Amino acid sequence: MTALAPHLSAYLREHLPRERAVSPHTVKTYANCFVLLVQFAADRLKRRPTDLEIEALGPDMIMAFLDHVETGRGSCVRTRNGRLAAIRSFFRYIEYRIPACLDLALRVRSIPTKKTDKALIDYLDRA
Repeated sequence: MTALAPHLSAYLREHLPRERAVSPHTVKTYANCFVLLVQFAADRLKRRPTDLEIEALGPDMIMAFLDHVETGRGSCVRTRNGRLAAIRSFFRYIEYRIPACLDLALRVRSIPTKKTDKALIDYLDRA
């Protein structure tokens, strides 16, 4: 089993800001997503967050978390899809770092996004 904590820390502290050069706001948003995910998984598995393994975050757990975000927390579909984007990005990072988790990473990355309604353009008129 592969511990989650060191890889998640490296992803948020080194990979995103240094290798991917994302903004500090993106890092903060992704970190917030993982705070929620780790709390959700720890509660569900009855473990401490520091005892979680990457393998515990399978597609079933991720889907349950996304449903919790949408229904339990009352978030919109776009927020759910944003959280999924952060999770996919982390598992893309894991693909290259931990070959033993390759199959898990591919299964998690195959979780589809939900369709959202497109906003109508309200600043144009027919004329």
